[in-house]
Amino acid sequence: METTSAFTLTVRLDNIAVVTIDVPGEKMNTLKAEFGVQVRAILKQIRENKDIRGLIFISAKPDNFIAGADINMIARAGSAQEAEALARQGQQIMAEIHGLPVPVIAAIHGACLGGGLELALACHSRICTDDAKTVLGLPEVQLGLLPGSGGTQRLPRLVGVSTALEMILTGKQLRPRQALKAGLVDEVVPQAILLEAAVELALKGRKSSRDLPVRERILAGPLGRTLLFKMVGKKTEQKTKGHYPATKRILEVIETGLAQGSSSGYAAEANAFGELAMTPQSQALRSVFFASTEVKKDPGSDTAPAPLQAVGVLGGGLMGGGIAFVTASKGKLPVRIKDINPKGINHALQYSWQLLDKKVKRRHIKAGERDRELALISGTTDYSGFQHRDVVIEAVYEDLGLKQQMVAEVEQNCAAHTIFASNTSSLPIGDIAARAARPEQVIGLHFFSPVEKMPLVEVIPHATTSPQTIATIVKLAKMQGKTPIVVADKAGFYVNRILAPYINEAMRLLTEGEKIEHIDDALVKFGFPVGPIQLLDEVGIDTGTKIIPVLEAAYGERFSAPANIVSAILNDDRKGRKNGRGFYHYAVKGRKSKKQVDPSVYGLIQASGQGKLSAQQCAERCVMMMLNEAARCFDEQVVKSARDGDIGAVFGIGFPPFLGGPYRYMDSLGAAEVVAILQRLASLYGPRFTPCEPLLRMAENNLRFWSTQETDLVN
Repeated sequence: METTSAFTLTVRLDNIAVVTIDVPGEKMNTLKAEFGVQVRAILKQIRENKDIRGLIFISAKPDNFIAGADINMIARAGSAQEAEALARQGQQIMAEIHGLPVPVIAAIHGACLGGGLELALACHSRICTDDAKTVLGLPEVQLGLLPGSGGTQRLPRLVGVSTALEMILTGKQLRPRQALKAGLVDEVVPQAILLEAAVELALKGRKSSRDLPVRERILAGPLGRTLLFKMVGKKTEQKTKGHYPATKRILEVIETGLAQGSSSGYAAEANAFGELAMTPQSQALRSVFFASTEVKKDPGSDTAPAPLQAVGVLGGGLMGGGIAFVTASKGKLPVRIKDINPKGINHALQYSWQLLDKKVKRRHIKAGERDRELALISGTTDYSGFQHRDVVIEAVYEDLGLKQQMVAEVEQNCAAHTIFASNTSSLPIGDIAARAARPEQVIGLHFFSPVEKMPLVEVIPHATTSPQTIATIVKLAKMQGKTPIVVADKAGFYVNRILAPYINEAMRLLTEGEKIEHIDDALVKFGFPVGPIQLLDEVGIDTGTKIIPVLEAAYGERFSAPANIVSAILNDDRKGRKNGRGFYHYAVKGRKSKKQVDPSVYGLIQASGQGKLSAQQCAERCVMMMLNEAARCFDEQVVKSARDGDIGAVFGIGFPPFLGGPYRYMDSLGAAEVVAILQRLASLYGPRFTPCEPLLRMAENNLRFWSTQETDLVN
């Protein structure tokens, strides 16, 4: 037996060689450039040992095969040529694996992503477990890159070009049964027999190459290929708006390989990988990846968290039901919902049932797992069963008196150690805790809707919240599958505070005569997933505008909404998607609801819909209002760092990831340029655009939001 730092080679009595992958000191296996020497040494031994009948790659990690390549390698590459050389090295090692004279099997359990899947593709066969942790995919596009170790060439030949394009262009991950159906793996087996099943496969000898379905063979031919790439290219451009150069290069590289042969394809892949690694979009996307990884590791406090064994939720509405679902489903914690009537409890239970049953129908989980997770959720109309809850999360109506009453009731009916966490979007946590007997155990935990989809939560300690309470709530948020950022207890906290001026400016554009769809399209073109007006419809106009008076009272008239627009809309019973009427109207056809602009809105708010501004002018006004407020938040330490602020904006409101977040975007423009744009807008549209004092100071002293140390951290 020979041991290297990450790879162990064992030759069994049946002469099947097993390479066990276990990167020391790391939770996840990732491929590093320095492993090349180790892998080559093992491959040399296998070539020299004529008794070996097959080779199996398997992981020693409990929940991942190989989660990808180490992205730090790319950050260390100083030029496109260096990044291209990395890709060529990866391609060469994969070619050596594929070129072995014996059958090579990838035995996959857990995440098999990026470079991990490229290694598996270089093997002659793949077998994976039927475990929910097992997923296979090439997510490089999400970092502004393409697979650089042969993935763009091997995947289309194995599963067909249309399936490969979908996987590589979107980063889509396949579960075991999907992978089997697509031909990505040859067998799916229980984890307990993974190695033995792989050995059996190896002993059968090399399998003949799989025949692709007729449709895929046609699409790989010259005529089908031309039509497919034209259609997919058009669709991708509509989706990405030209912001993600990786998608265009992926199409070019795959088409080159199919049209000109593998060697041309590999050369094009390495070249494109090198060039993409140096683009500002990839650098920004990688910074978001690193920053989110760092945030997930941040405990929020130097004090150890308290144990978490059971959670309570007050309120069975949409938010309460969503919070109960993620607590049980992701956190695997028993959760008890209290509502004033059984209807609320039934609603929350039904909500979880529907979400879990959808997973069963999609074969993401088994029926037994659904039932086990549902069994973790219970309900009550009083405080029975709340005596031993470690945390109680309040998700009731936004009313200070009601929330203070909830604090008092929890303190009376729960244990002395119980933490009270308020899911408020606007009320100061210090006010909610004002009458508490144990204010050190009161904290804000602000979820975004819909809870099961939105990745961010804001953790909001008030002045006397204890460090242990902060650490415990950060731990709970992570167990719920969330990315938590700790923010200051100031009106609007962080996300809503930077969002409100952005939406208010969209409303102003509307009153000035710009069309609803023109404003929304302008911001989608800029890079947001939805426009500000549609966002208001999605959140609920009544819910989304509730925070405006709170912010106006705290910060003055820069937060005031255009006169009468909100009241005019709400007085006409327009709440957005939830009641089918907002700025758009939603005609329900079958199961799908189709949205169209409701032209009667223009009359309601006395606007013409005849505006003359360009999409760029509309986007600039909305975005610059957001950036100016983000600079104030940074100066007031509403966020602890530029890292947290960027993650909050990207994960909380969909700030364009390819720009890295508001702070990285302002750094890329330069503070002086941000100030100049704001001053120009202030001269055209009024003092609300006046650049804030912190920005002026930064421009004068040529300062950045991201310090050198932080940039090193994420690069």
